[in-house]
Amino acid sequence: MANLNPTPVSLTTAAAAIAQPTPQSLVLSGAWTAAGLQANMLQQLDAVQLSAATALRVDAAQVAALDSAGAWVLQKLLLRLRSQGSAVDLQGLGAPFSRLLDFVAQQVANQARKPLPPPLPQPGVLESVGRSTVEAAEQALALLGFMGETAVALARCVVQPRRFRWRSVLVNIRIAGFDALPIVGLLAFLLGIVVAYQSADQLRQYGANIFIVDIVGLSMLREFAPLIAAIIVAGRSGSAYAAQIGTMVVTEEVDALRTLGIAPVELLVLPKLIALAVALPPLTMFADVLSVLGGMVMARAQLDVGFAEFLDRFVKAVSATSYMVGVGKAPVFAAIIAVVGCFQGFRTRGGAESVGRQTTRSVVQSIFLVIVADALFSIIFSVLDL
Repeated sequence: MANLNPTPVSLTTAAAAIAQPTPQSLVLSGAWTAAGLQANMLQQLDAVQLSAATALRVDAAQVAALDSAGAWVLQKLLLRLRSQGSAVDLQGLGAPFSRLLDFVAQQVANQARKPLPPPLPQPGVLESVGRSTVEAAEQALALLGFMGETAVALARCVVQPRRFRWRSVLVNIRIAGFDALPIVGLLAFLLGIVVAYQSADQLRQYGANIFIVDIVGLSMLREFAPLIAAIIVAGRSGSAYAAQIGTMVVTEEVDALRTLGIAPVELLVLPKLIALAVALPPLTMFADVLSVLGGMVMARAQLDVGFAEFLDRFVKAVSATSYMVGVGKAPVFAAIIAVVGCFQGFRTRGGAESVGRQTTRSVVQSIFLVIVADALFSIIFSVLDL
């Protein structure tokens, strides 16, 4: 086999060069190596002018060194000359250099004969739908298995309470609960204003201004406040869970935990699940208060319903059952957000791009499942007449 290692070149060896003393001859000189090829070599190759003669003599006796890079450039030059109809006669090239040039020529010829792979057929509509369905079913099955694994880990910790990592739980309560109060309160307040404003015109036409209390109170406490709190937490904390665990998967920290005998579900999932289940109900109550306050402000501005009158009607219109229905949804929403966020984090594969993709999926799926759960709650409560 030809030697593909660069030929040693002394510091005094000239760089590769091409000269054309006559239209029928070329002279190659210098070191045709990766280090010896000049930046203007392409311009030198383009400057070669061919005459109408059918024979061209290439004198390579002055080539001092040749490696695979130089042999590739030289082979490209010879192929170009022959493609233009010239009969090229290479002379003076040393035996080691000739063997290397023949080897490179063979590789170039093999590459040229290698057929290009056929383009992949584009999937049809039915195939795309089928693949999406199979992927969704596989992900749903994996999520179900992850929920079972989490339930087993939770039962194990209940039996052995010392396995709970309370410090991590408290930290997650602060991050997911206390730190989210400003954004949840602001959006709940604005949502109360919007609902009251949209209802004001219709109520004013019928002289039923006082019923703004019923609309704001029932809609906010039963539906909108729990939903807006859950959506904000899903975008804020659920995405953080997926990104944190996904980064740990990419950096092989999760594998290191398993190597040390530490269950990743107990260390990474349970503290987040417990913390969110504890933090989301108070967040929902806070959203209830702020949303009703926003409705009170708009009711006074648009319908002349004072604060005292609003609160007096509020006590009569909104029952404790309606209030507990809204708060009771919060732990279920918290479980959905925590499980989906952690699940998507563990499904991260590859690098940073996969982390971002799984984080996006966790937010989308969490919000989707929260809305589905809220719809199911509405159906169940309607059947139970609650």
